[in-house]
Amino acid sequence: MPMTLLEKANKLPLKPGVYIMLDKQGQVIYVGKAKKLKNRVTSYFRGSHLPKVEAMVKKVSAFNVIVVNSEFESLILENSLIKQHQPHYNILLKDDKGYPFIRLDKKAPYPYFSIVNTAKKDGASYFGPFGGRGTTREIIEAASKAVGLATCSKHFPRDMGKDRPCLNYHMGNCRGWCRGLLSQEEYRLAVEQVCLILSGKTDELLRQLNENMLEASEKLQFEVAAQLRDRIRAIENVSNKQRVIATAFSDTDAIGFKRGAKSCFVVLHFNDGSLTGKDYELVPEPLESDAEAISAYMSQYYASRGILPKTILLREQPEDAQAMQELFSQNAGRKVSIEVPQRGERLKLVERAEMNAAEEILRATTAQQRRTNTLTWLQKSLELPEYPERIEAFDISNLGDTGIVAAMTVHKDAKPYKKDYRKFRIKDLEIRDDYASMHQAVSRRFSHLKNGDNGFENIPQLLLIDGGATHAAVAEKALGEFGISVPVFGMVKDDRHRTRALITSQGHEICITANPAAFALIGNIQEETHRFAIEYQRSLRNESFGSELNSIPGIGETRKNELLRHFKTLKAIKNASIDELSSVLPKNAAKAVYEYYHTKEV
Repeated sequence: MPMTLLEKANKLPLKPGVYIMLDKQGQVIYVGKAKKLKNRVTSYFRGSHLPKVEAMVKKVSAFNVIVVNSEFESLILENSLIKQHQPHYNILLKDDKGYPFIRLDKKAPYPYFSIVNTAKKDGASYFGPFGGRGTTREIIEAASKAVGLATCSKHFPRDMGKDRPCLNYHMGNCRGWCRGLLSQEEYRLAVEQVCLILSGKTDELLRQLNENMLEASEKLQFEVAAQLRDRIRAIENVSNKQRVIATAFSDTDAIGFKRGAKSCFVVLHFNDGSLTGKDYELVPEPLESDAEAISAYMSQYYASRGILPKTILLREQPEDAQAMQELFSQNAGRKVSIEVPQRGERLKLVERAEMNAAEEILRATTAQQRRTNTLTWLQKSLELPEYPERIEAFDISNLGDTGIVAAMTVHKDAKPYKKDYRKFRIKDLEIRDDYASMHQAVSRRFSHLKNGDNGFENIPQLLLIDGGATHAAVAEKALGEFGISVPVFGMVKDDRHRTRALITSQGHEICITANPAAFALIGNIQEETHRFAIEYQRSLRNESFGSELNSIPGIGETRKNELLRHFKTLKAIKNASIDELSSVLPKNAAKAVYEYYHTKEV
């Protein structure tokens, strides 16, 4: 980074303001605000940063600053400049993301509900905003059906008496206004009842309907009472599902934020402790810290939404929380509090929002993106010189001092690549020695590489060894003998036989449990390598069993497998009594096996 930028930044005042980063073409690529311009801007041009910040800084050719009198002014100016320039590295919310309102023109003779994008001062009544146009349409239909109001496309009084009632009337979802038999006053009463539902005042509506039902019963109007009873149940059902409570009247918002292949902000709206709505936004990973990112998101989100709650709950307090609170209170015309709960139910609301953010990332992230993120995390955590596209793993399996084998599995792009799996039968070892076995297996694999043998020509970016630091050191030694440099780590298990960490040959452990995806990948690699080694061991054991057992009369493939499953080893079969053999085989076959071995021993 040219020192001129750092020198220029060092001359900035310790005052609040906005800084504007420019590329070589003079395009605005990032806009930020600061309580102290000098401290914030100089931080970009010294020290190390997250990869995305580094990428942005490398493109900075110049910067401008605007000094203001307060954090409040810097917040407003930053929002204005972001909207004007749409910088590539800023969090940018979609301009076309609507928060629909429900509009009702009560001046019309037969008012009807419609969906609009903004609430205007035109004398109409507005409800909302709600989560989306589809959700808003469902809200209108659910509330209308609950009181028997029409949800079809007919307009009244124009279409009254022209056609027969539709299916909604026959299903009891509509009172049949198109028949022209009901009065305008009754229609307006139904509309007012829908308004009560949309305003969250269902208790008042239910009280009115219950009074009407009792009155109808006293007058022996049982059919009317039954209709009112059904309407009460429908309204209670709508209320219980929380599908039609207007989020305009929510008193608390909980904001959650999570990073992943994409980053996600979630806002949960609560009214009297009940969840009434959810909004979320998926964005590229922000440059800012979590608290700063949430601050940047909030200022844009509430500006576009136009509705502010009484309380906003966050995980961390942004540096400009006071200025943000002042701005929101000014826009709402009442006090808006920004709070960071430390315990209790309010903290659980924030955790719930964060959980939703993580779920949205998971849904939006492809399997390929998840694998890439996991391998990138491994590269950073293990300080690998290359992205570990190809990972090879080794495990040893033995049966006492004989039948020692090694297995090599290959994972390419974090998926098993079985075409390149290899197995080695360990030679020239008189006693069991896992370290010597591992040295031989790794040596033989890379001798094939040196010789240019087909199927061994690809070199891995990471070598994983089943075992601890000494196993890793043995593998490193084998590589060094061929002049090959590949990062080697041992796979260390916990007391539940799960891989809990990776370890270097010097004994330095790298914990992987903090990253669930990496933990799962390494665990799967270890299990797959162990499985492959055991399978090879069993196949050799079957061959050994077969070579002797095939000579025994009456012992075919099925009985051979039964003996293998029960006794595990050839030695155990030799030492078994007739009674023990008879528990697995028919008496004649058991006698044949017993006599075969005991005759030979004599």
